[in-house]
Amino acid sequence: MRITAKVDYAVRAAIELARTYPTDGSRPVPLTRQSIAEAQEIPSKFLEHILADLKRSQIVGSVRGADGGYWLHRPPAEITMADIIRAAEGPLADVRGERPDALDYPDDLEALQRAWIAVRANLRAVLEQVTLADLRDGRLIPEVDRLADPDDAWLIR
Repeated sequence: MRITAKVDYAVRAAIELARTYPTDGSRPVPLTRQSIAEAQEIPSKFLEHILADLKRSQIVGSVRGADGGYWLHRPPAEITMADIIRAAEGPLADVRGERPDALDYPDDLEALQRAWIAVRANLRAVLEQVTLADLRDGRLIPEVDRLADPDDAWLIR
């Protein structure tokens, strides 16, 4: 999986919004695009498009004006990395723009289709478990955190 700048910036922007999400049940205070951009060192114009994608997916809300800005629609513990990635770029894993389960391979390539489905399942196993609250708080669930422990996990191949 290639993680684009757009996905990285989208997750970072969402973490920034999670940092200001109220824990007392009150309404979130909007953050300006500029404050998010500065805090996360994201080009402001690029961030504008990312926030529009997150708004379209109902992950963030926004309001214009002097007191305007962006906020999370749901608590950070209810928004996963997978939600952000899907909002920014679409499906977690596709093959030539198609879902792996929708591919029409000949019978002798069933193993290839199953391999693509396994890749998608493994991405989901991580990305659907890690929430914005986890990232905001600097912790991962043990099953995901352990995946980064082996030395070879850090190697580029």
